[in-house]
Amino acid sequence: MPELPEVETIRRTLAPHVEGRDIEAVLFHWRRTCVGDAEETAARLAGQRIHRLERHGKYLVFRLSKSGRDSMLTIHLRMTGNLLLNGEPGPYTRAQMFLDGGPRLVFHDIRKFGRWQWSEALPPRLSELGPEPLEISPEDFAARLSSRAMRLKALLLNQEFVRGLGNIYADEALFRARLHPQRSARTVSARKARDLHSAIQSVLSDAIAAGGTSINNYVDSKGSQGYFQLQTQAYGKTGKPCSRCATPLRRILVAQRSTHFCPRCQRR
Repeated sequence: MPELPEVETIRRTLAPHVEGRDIEAVLFHWRRTCVGDAEETAARLAGQRIHRLERHGKYLVFRLSKSGRDSMLTIHLRMTGNLLLNGEPGPYTRAQMFLDGGPRLVFHDIRKFGRWQWSEALPPRLSELGPEPLEISPEDFAARLSSRAMRLKALLLNQEFVRGLGNIYADEALFRARLHPQRSARTVSARKARDLHSAIQSVLSDAIAAGGTSINNYVDSKGSQGYFQLQTQAYGKTGKPCSRCATPLRRILVAQRSTHFCPRCQRR
């Protein structure tokens, strides 16, 4: 599933081409891509002006207006969604958006899990998400951490704790902070909480700079792959030597997700 860096990369590559343009038409080739009635949603989107393209955790949010009324289109790529600028329609195309002046957005989604939703306000499930990990202060992060008894890896994956983190970047942040993924969050000292906060922000920033991680089918809006997978130190490295101490990295399950760590550097 695209995580925060991948969605942010898509936002950055799309924004200059869509902001300030009007939506001429939207076509849903697979009706269930749309949350709600597909024909009604397409009719509501026609004529809307895109003022800003934002990211809310792992969601893309198109800020719209029409006849003086504000609204938004929220897109969640889920596991296999790709949103391509001037892409060619194909067998996995689930939706298309046509903009004035010629640009077209093509949404491919092999697994059919991605969703588009028009709404007048932020959908409730987005309002319930936690703060942005790139914006939360070290003090607020430490306070939120100390109040939770969950295991660290499970907590970082909980979108109500912070929004946008997923499996790859949780593993990488815990590795950089030298924290065991099964450690209880409330046992983390204030100093180590600051270390984890710094590690999360540095990992996400590095991944954004690298255009995200392309392990399966992720590409940005221009069809380009990211290359942060060349920089990972823990994720997917089972059995390989730790870059710090040469101990073979291990793989365990935490919250039913594959979790990679160094048993020596990240002691429980």
